[in-house]
Amino acid sequence: MADESGAAAEFALMLPIIMLFLVGIVDAGRFAYEFNRGEKASQIGARVAVVTSPLVKELETYTFVGKTVGTQTVTQGDRIPIGALGTIKCTATACTCETTPCLDGTLTINTVAFGVLAARVKQIWPAVADADITVEYTGSGLGYAGNPSGMDVAPFVTVRLAGKKFKSILLFGSEVNLPDFGYTLTMEDGAGDKFN
Repeated sequence: MADESGAAAEFALMLPIIMLFLVGIVDAGRFAYEFNRGEKASQIGARVAVVTSPLVKELETYTFVGKTVGTQTVTQGDRIPIGALGTIKCTATACTCETTPCLDGTLTINTVAFGVLAARVKQIWPAVADADITVEYTGSGLGYAGNPSGMDVAPFVTVRLAGKKFKSILLFGSEVNLPDFGYTLTMEDGAGDKFN
């Protein structure tokens, strides 16, 4: 008969390594799941942002007719040049001009539209707080001055989720920073406060 007296000792030596490996697999799966939730939440947020009212109230009614962009004065029916709109950044509480040119005057946030967007993002990733969400509007070169059926400009809309952390089992509850998630789409109809 073969001597099997060392099998139990070998198993006892290998058990912690096997357990560490299994916990690592579970932790990696949880990380991938949270990462995917972040990406999906930003994608859904961008989708909501481009089909509902813009967070910047002035975008709905602003006309580029008569504005000078570079050396060109925009007239009725002209395509809106890409440089006609800088970057406008909106948070839960305010919209600010990050790079010029911006719309004339003070920027007003549409809190109802932000609430709709935030609620939809939280359906995908409940850990997101309103303070984690930023929305940016930048010029795209799309749209027509004096558009009678909607907004003059169809900007790029980027929804970003930042500041989220992942709590690791393998690292004994230590938190690991998740990357910032962002997704960009071009504004579509820019009307309405509901998303079904």
